[in-house]
Amino acid sequence: MLVDSHCHLADPRFEGELDEIVERAGLAGVVRMVTISTRGSDLRRNAEIAERFDQVYFAAGVHPHHAATEPPATVGSLLDIAKHPKLAAIGETGLDYHYTKDSADQQKASFRTHIEAARRSGLPLVVHARAADEDMSRILTEEHRRGPFGCVMHCYASGRRLAERAIELGFYLSMSGIATFPNSGPLREIFSSAPIERVLVETDAPYLAPAPHRGKRNEPSYVARTAAVGAELFGMTPAEFALRTTRNFNRIFAKAAVPGVER
Repeated sequence: MLVDSHCHLADPRFEGELDEIVERAGLAGVVRMVTISTRGSDLRRNAEIAERFDQVYFAAGVHPHHAATEPPATVGSLLDIAKHPKLAAIGETGLDYHYTKDSADQQKASFRTHIEAARRSGLPLVVHARAADEDMSRILTEEHRRGPFGCVMHCYASGRRLAERAIELGFYLSMSGIATFPNSGPLREIFSSAPIERVLVETDAPYLAPAPHRGKRNEPSYVARTAAVGAELFGMTPAEFALRTTRNFNRIFAKAAVPGVER
């Protein structure tokens, strides 16, 4: 019983194949998927997909790559969509100074807006962090002091200090296919030293396919490959690791919780 806590099923690369993709996910043991919005233009499509498939939920947000080019999300607009029965999270939001450092100010403002929406709605925040560890840690700490909120550090591949700070704040680290790459030893060490109660798994499909599919289009069924690596890191059987991460998912993504699995 596995969960893909972060994928992008509205991506054009999946057009016309969603039935097969969801079926393959089920055959791989994936019982829940959260399809993530990165801009306003894909929100409606993600909602439609979630409404079509029982096992799919969705998230609403503006990715930091688009913070300077998309109409800014407002707390009100995010709270409105949060009323949808299958809206399970706020995001993807965050900071990315690798590709879009010139829009840092807009990213920070957008990030804080999403945090406030997560705080008010009670839904978890889905965070993208790249090359912005210091600002990320500072903003998360400041905002958490203003009022608690749930948070998933999606596709975690940043440094150890940010991971430790996220854990201290009660947040979750999500393991993606990056953790399966041969040169990702330091990242695997970060995950292996984290409490298992704070670990999730994801694909970020269609991006970042795990080994041995690296370089190909990723899809939710491949989360099993990442989970196999996670099981090794924690000295668990694949079934035990799947159950533990599904319990974690149920705690943080309560609105999309898998029935019959305790939190």
